[in-house]
Amino acid sequence: MLTELAVENLGVIERLNLVLRSGMTALTGETGAGKTLVVTAVDLLLGGRADPALVRFGASEATVEGRFDHQGEEIVLRRVVPADGRARAYVDGRLASAATLSELGWEMVDLHGQHAHQSLLRRVHQRAALDRFGDVDLAPLMEARAALADLNRRRAELGGDERSRAREIELCRFQLAELDEAGLEDPGEEEALKAEEVALADAAASRDAARQAAVTLGADGAVGAGLAQITASLENRPPLGSHYERLAGLAAEAADLSTELRRASESIDENPARLAEIRHRRELIVDLRRKYGETLAEVMEFHRDLSSRLAELEDFDRLAKDLDGEHHRRAAAVDEAGTAVGAARRIAAKALGIEVTAHLRELAMARAEVQVAVGDDPGDDVDILLAANSGAPGLPLTSAASGGELARVMLALRLVISAGPPVLVFDEVDAGIGGQVAQTVGRALSRLTADHQVLVVTHLPQVAACADQQVSIVKHDDGASTTVFAEPLEGEDRIVELSRMLSGSPDSDSARRHASELLEMSKSGG
Repeated sequence: MLTELAVENLGVIERLNLVLRSGMTALTGETGAGKTLVVTAVDLLLGGRADPALVRFGASEATVEGRFDHQGEEIVLRRVVPADGRARAYVDGRLASAATLSELGWEMVDLHGQHAHQSLLRRVHQRAALDRFGDVDLAPLMEARAALADLNRRRAELGGDERSRAREIELCRFQLAELDEAGLEDPGEEEALKAEEVALADAAASRDAARQAAVTLGADGAVGAGLAQITASLENRPPLGSHYERLAGLAAEAADLSTELRRASESIDENPARLAEIRHRRELIVDLRRKYGETLAEVMEFHRDLSSRLAELEDFDRLAKDLDGEHHRRAAAVDEAGTAVGAARRIAAKALGIEVTAHLRELAMARAEVQVAVGDDPGDDVDILLAANSGAPGLPLTSAASGGELARVMLALRLVISAGPPVLVFDEVDAGIGGQVAQTVGRALSRLTADHQVLVVTHLPQVAACADQQVSIVKHDDGASTTVFAEPLEGEDRIVELSRMLSGSPDSDSARRHASELLEMSKSGG
């Protein structure tokens, strides 16, 4: 729902703030006070046309901000219209495009009146509304279409024309030959080769280092001889007995290590032929990874997929024949499901037209008739048409109805189709009506609050009295400037405003009695 609306420097509005509640809110006030500008402000929030002429005289820009509670999440939309330059849009404080506002708007708000932002004027929403009304089961059709689309994808992947297929077969065979010749079997081969290459490349230096270390640690080497000399100098000296034992152990360890290093040096083989072989193999693997995958495992997976693809291409004729037969069956399933959906939509279309037309009779459109046209099976092309007068052809809603009529048609549709955006705004819904019809319109708007928050701009007290809350839009002109502000009306203040709307004389006792009666009737549903 729309919880708050703030407007600055829009037309005659210098600054206005509306805090809104659930249920139905009636916006009332003298002609020219700025009521319709409130609806214009909402339209701007929903991506409507930003006309610089809307900016209040003397101001540099107009600003509209709305706070929405949408599916448990707070969303703040903001629109800035400069007197000179491009308009700006914001969602939760971040720059956005008018198109983004519009997309969000379709989910949250419908404006009914002389506004393009009405979901039921779009064919896709008309079709969805018809399907909801008629409880049309779309699942079999959706499943059949998905199955056919999957089959078409498989047919496309199988191969194009014969020449393209021949080129792909030749390429597959060339790549397979290259990969078969490489004989890849172990995804860890590259790392193993790298370790072996490092060892072989440094073989000579490693052998020399081992020999030198063995000599140094040996009995005739600097370390070995030095340890032997130091150990001998501590022998038979009781105060240094423990140190002697440790040095004797070190000397023995050095001798053992010298022997091991000598053996290691003798076991190291330079093997330049093996080193060249390893380097060649690694270059081959790098080249294959460059062509077929980031890692050796990916290259091997590509190899397997390529084998399957070649087998598929070489068996094209048989597979294509099987797929063609399957395509025929799945296309028939789509047609069968589409016929069922089309039939269901036509039945629902007739019932929907009858119900909406019945509501129009109550809303002072006695000669109007709503028809719902459904195209060829499966009936995806749905158009809600209005014949405004007897004998007139059914025309699209935007062509057949004036602003007030269109608002009443939308009201009638909403009474039948409860689903839709959570916020409904009606402007001009009371144009050209009065008396008992006005009460009917008011009660109809009030009934919508079971599923929606409703805002209505109205001149009729019968409509305003049906609202859960009433806000008076008041214009004050002191001769130097004009300001507009919103006054939530409660108790006696609401009686006074309804009296003004009834007779133009808010102080009239009879008008006040009538206003009180209207409020009582609206509460009782009378």
